[in-house]
Amino acid sequence: MSDGEVRLEREGPVARVTFDRPAARNAMTWHMYARLGEICAELARDESVRVAVLRGAGGKAFVAGTDIAQFLEFKSGEDGIRYEERIEGYLGALETLPMPTLAVVEGWAVGGGLAIAACCDFRIATPGAQFGVPIARTLGNCLSVANTARLVAGLGAARAKRVLLLAETIAAEEAKAAGFVLDVVAPAELDARVAALAERLARHAPVTMRVAKEAIRRIVRSGLPDDHDLVRLAYGSDDFHRGVRAFVEKKEAEWTGR
Repeated sequence: MSDGEVRLEREGPVARVTFDRPAARNAMTWHMYARLGEICAELARDESVRVAVLRGAGGKAFVAGTDIAQFLEFKSGEDGIRYEERIEGYLGALETLPMPTLAVVEGWAVGGGLAIAACCDFRIATPGAQFGVPIARTLGNCLSVANTARLVAGLGAARAKRVLLLAETIAAEEAKAAGFVLDVVAPAELDARVAALAERLARHAPVTMRVAKEAIRRIVRSGLPDDHDLVRLAYGSDDFHRGVRAFVEKKEAEWTGR
């Protein structure tokens, strides 16, 4: 299957970023993550861009996580630490973009896709959108503390526990009730709603929005503890390797607790 692509287009003051791997529900490959990082670096330098809109190709998913087959290469917990640090570099670049960012979620935003959506300032969803991190029943790995903090900030602690411990997905209307989703819009009205919100944001004072974004980000991230021991425990576990193999082979994982 293709390594996929992340594409950047500009329409006046609006940048459009598209995750383009629809045959795999836009699951992120290493190439796609690296390309996202390059695009964020380019946008951070471009003062003409006032709003960035992120969307998955195909209309069936925003991003359905990271391509799990890539985890077959992992040998120890240290691989997990390197992976989480690498991904945080890309997510941090998205989160710290100076302009407002809007995730347009059609279908699945799970795993790494939920993390990408959580890094954006706003999320608009269609009624069928689903948000989740099913790793407790699929892979046996973990989120970084930074990504966990994003979920707690966006969904609240109780819903974050449902997502991470019960492996539940949160539907669009509940995500809206939690404040994580700004609006739930019928597919036929989605483009117009996104365009109206982007136009509104593009008219506002860029420096004010940049300062507000960064102030909120610093508050959410202040005092985050080191998480290497937790990441090492999860990615170094026998369960993680069992989970990855079972996922790739389309079987149900048998957990050992080791």
